[in-house]
Amino acid sequence: MKLWSSWVTRHVPWVIRGIAALVLLTGFQIRELSAADISKHWKRLPDLPDQIGVAGAFAGVSGGVLIVAGGANFPDAPPWEGGTKVWHDTIWALEKPGGEWRKAGRLSRPNGYGVSATSRLGLICLGGGDAAQHFSHVWSLNYRAGTATALPLRPIPSPLANACGLLIGERIYMAGGIESPTSTVASAEFLRLDLQSSPMEWNRLPTWPGPARQLAIAGAHHEEFYLFGGTSLEAGPDGKPRRTYLRDAYVFQSGRWKRLADLPFPLAASPSPAATVNGKLIIFGGDDAPSTDPKTHPGFRDEMLEYDPKTDRWTVIGRLPAPRVTTPVVFWNGGYVIISGEIRRGVRSREVWMWTP
Repeated sequence: MKLWSSWVTRHVPWVIRGIAALVLLTGFQIRELSAADISKHWKRLPDLPDQIGVAGAFAGVSGGVLIVAGGANFPDAPPWEGGTKVWHDTIWALEKPGGEWRKAGRLSRPNGYGVSATSRLGLICLGGGDAAQHFSHVWSLNYRAGTATALPLRPIPSPLANACGLLIGERIYMAGGIESPTSTVASAEFLRLDLQSSPMEWNRLPTWPGPARQLAIAGAHHEEFYLFGGTSLEAGPDGKPRRTYLRDAYVFQSGRWKRLADLPFPLAASPSPAATVNGKLIIFGGDDAPSTDPKTHPGFRDEMLEYDPKTDRWTVIGRLPAPRVTTPVVFWNGGYVIISGEIRRGVRSREVWMWTP
């Protein structure tokens, strides 16, 4: 016992100091919320009426109503049993958190994995694609009297799916993505569309200094665009695209890119864009590794990561009640809504969750 006590006295303080030094060097901290705090902040809304849920849907707000459109799933069988991925065109609307989803129309074609942005013009949908091709189309969805109608806007300069983006002021920013379903190289495009210009025109902006990427997470703070993680692409030995998961992070400010502290672990396809709360950006989980056997896939990361621009540090502030990827984050009725999405390889969920800071 004396020997053990002596060892603890001599070594534990150095272990603690080592951990503290590591935190300072990496800029990463862990701060857990209690189960009571999590239940207080998270609320489950009515499930999406789709039979199994979708991933890659467009989502946003028009006229105070939550809109979800398109997306894809495996309705007949999971992919490991030979199921075929199917893209959808249904538009759903939820008028209030305690209400019921209703069909509000259809897209002009099945579509998914584009960028969504809520604006004064309604829900703006950008790009996306299906099994055969990716699209450059841009349109707004406007909800009125139970129906969502589409208005075409200026197309993207090139087809893009799996990009990230958001609205800052009256400008939409898009970053990365892939131009076709078979692309083995991701896009390094950084684009901006000014909704107030007449005519609306896309502008190409300087690309970030890191790898080209898809499935990154967008964010905004003080009208500056943030870019987190994602995956780069290259052709594998079989000629098919192979992903490398990324941790790097950047901010576009004053016309230039600045590198930030890396994410504490690689992340891609997280619900996007990141939430902005009290001057900090929050990422809701994500995918951190290449594909594994889908039958035994454990699901995606459940950490809520907070980035503080003032200190350039990351902190884990809690856990998600239902982790998912490839789905938008929508600010609605004072909370951030995460709708449906993929909960493990090839598996969707109908659940809809709202986080209120």
